[in-house]
Amino acid sequence: MSTSARTARHATGIAGLDDILSGGLPRNRLYLVKGAPGVGKTTLALQFLAEGVRQGERVLYITLSETEAEIRQVADSHGWDLKGINLFELSNAEQALQLDDENTLYATADVDLKETVRVLLDEVERLKADRVVFDSMSELRLLSQTPMRYRRQLLSLKQYFSGRDCTVLLLDDRSAEAGDLQIESLAHGVIVLDQEPLGYGADRRRLRVSKLRGSKFRSGHHDFIVKTGGLVVFPRLVALEHRTSLLAEQLPSGIPEVDQVLGGGLDRSTATLLIGPAGSGKSVLATQFAYAAAQRGERAALFLFEERIGTWLHRAQKLGLELERHIESGMIAVHQVDPAELAPDEFSHYVRDSVESGARVVVIDSINGYFTAMPEARFLTLQMHELLSYLAEQGIATLVTMTQSGMVGAMTSPVDVSYLADTILMFRYFEDRGRLRKALSVLKKRSGAHEDTIRELVIGGSGVGGIKLGRPLTEMRGVLTGTPFVAEESENAP
Repeated sequence: MSTSARTARHATGIAGLDDILSGGLPRNRLYLVKGAPGVGKTTLALQFLAEGVRQGERVLYITLSETEAEIRQVADSHGWDLKGINLFELSNAEQALQLDDENTLYATADVDLKETVRVLLDEVERLKADRVVFDSMSELRLLSQTPMRYRRQLLSLKQYFSGRDCTVLLLDDRSAEAGDLQIESLAHGVIVLDQEPLGYGADRRRLRVSKLRGSKFRSGHHDFIVKTGGLVVFPRLVALEHRTSLLAEQLPSGIPEVDQVLGGGLDRSTATLLIGPAGSGKSVLATQFAYAAAQRGERAALFLFEERIGTWLHRAQKLGLELERHIESGMIAVHQVDPAELAPDEFSHYVRDSVESGARVVVIDSINGYFTAMPEARFLTLQMHELLSYLAEQGIATLVTMTQSGMVGAMTSPVDVSYLADTILMFRYFEDRGRLRKALSVLKKRSGAHEDTIRELVIGGSGVGGIKLGRPLTEMRGVLTGTPFVAEESENAP
């Protein structure tokens, strides 16, 4: 066999998994796919075989634990036609018919095991199969009865397939005793599927390639879902894999006073954090930046975690923003995100897809919803760092809102991600002579100069997009505390 033939890869039929595997599974090797019942092993195996059929290959599904009718039921649930996939069912009754009349299935383990494996391999040989799936190894483990006999049979299977042009998937439901790694040590690669129930919402499914002998792959956990049509895998985002030249260009908001405070506007390849209490104007200003981008002919994508799209459109309309026109033309894409049904890698995939579709401004409203979708709080900043770094590498201006707890006075944040932001806009409420007013200030901007003033923010006024900034509140002290006081004239002196 030539070197190129040995290093060629089999596409799995799952784009995200092929990405993790650097193109697919190396051909003519034996792999283990393990996971608890119901996690998606059978679906993955059928997609692998269906891809083989599309490639004009001969494929074989050997089912030891389920009936052919059950396999077809799985295929029907996904709308698949199993034409071209050879199904070979070896039920207990069929095994008994092929053995000596004096024997029952479990009468003499050595005879039963050898006869069972011989029947299986005869079918492989008859079809000259290019791809084979064994479902599941727990049945062979039961027939073997002892670990030594089971390992010997696994070695025999591995040696049989090593001399043939055939790629094999062995499915295992983890029914072995804890610590039984025999099959993992013999397989050329191991793919582990996990299903984790959360406190609320859909179970989280994750995939991990724990071994791929002699081949490069992306390690770590990767989220996946099972939906009609099969497994969809969302590879973990690695920003370093998407390096480009950073762009230095200012993006105005379309509101002169806001651009003045920001030193001209936001910059490409930067992330802006809009932080403050609920209702203080964060989403309104973020939407204005997306609207300004669409007005100058650039695409924008908004991901709404808390607010319904209908409510968001109604509010924007009252502020004078004609968003429907830009949505219909495709300049603005709005995505409603349900954090209870979304995994972090899945969200990163959707953001990446919007960028590859042409978006130049991305709004995430809000990071609190992202935090909800990511129960492991200690990993939130790492995931957000990768996402923001990727967006920066692609020259995207990213705006992320964060709602702080509290309304007036001391504010607390659900997680500290301020160090990830290049620019921070702080929104505050403050009380003044019986009125509740809003204030806006720029805490930092790494990419250039900005005003260090605190200005009053008016939402729903006569300004552009219903946003108006007043003059600096030089006559007041303690605005950010929520209860300011009027300073003495001497304090206002330059």
